[in-house]
Amino acid sequence: MNKPLTVLTKKGEEQLKKELDWLRSVRRQEIAEKIKVALSFGDLSENSEYDEAKNEQGIMEARIAEIEATLAHAQIIDDDDISTEKVGIGTTVKLLDMEMNEEMEFKIVGTKEADIDHGKMSDESPIGAAIIGCKPDEIVTVETPGGTVQFKVLEIRKDDD
Repeated sequence: MNKPLTVLTKKGEEQLKKELDWLRSVRRQEIAEKIKVALSFGDLSENSEYDEAKNEQGIMEARIAEIEATLAHAQIIDDDDISTEKVGIGTTVKLLDMEMNEEMEFKIVGTKEADIDHGKMSDESPIGAAIIGCKPDEIVTVETPGGTVQFKVLEIRKDDD
């Protein structure tokens, strides 16, 4: 079975590689040390420190595997391929909520990079999916969990972040 491609910006790929490197080098050592200390306490049947350290190790190894799989099946969007003619992954878009008359700004990213608290909206979210391919001054109607909302695309740009 083919795993679907994960779309990442170049910066998103770099961040995942940095996290992977940290997990493999620093975090593995930290957890190995915790396990070593916990083993020195003796009886493992009542050793909560050992259980906790092994649990941390399992979570960390799962995260490493997840990042490796993501990177192995990632389609990287090169900054040079990002166009500001229409909304796409890697563009920053300024929208006007027509009902609330409020402006908002988001960078459109692949799902693995999405972090709405830091202004990164997934291309698969209701708003992200609806505005992909839109041009400036275009109005789009979006079905959100909170109801139907209309947005006007005010600006599309490429950031150097």
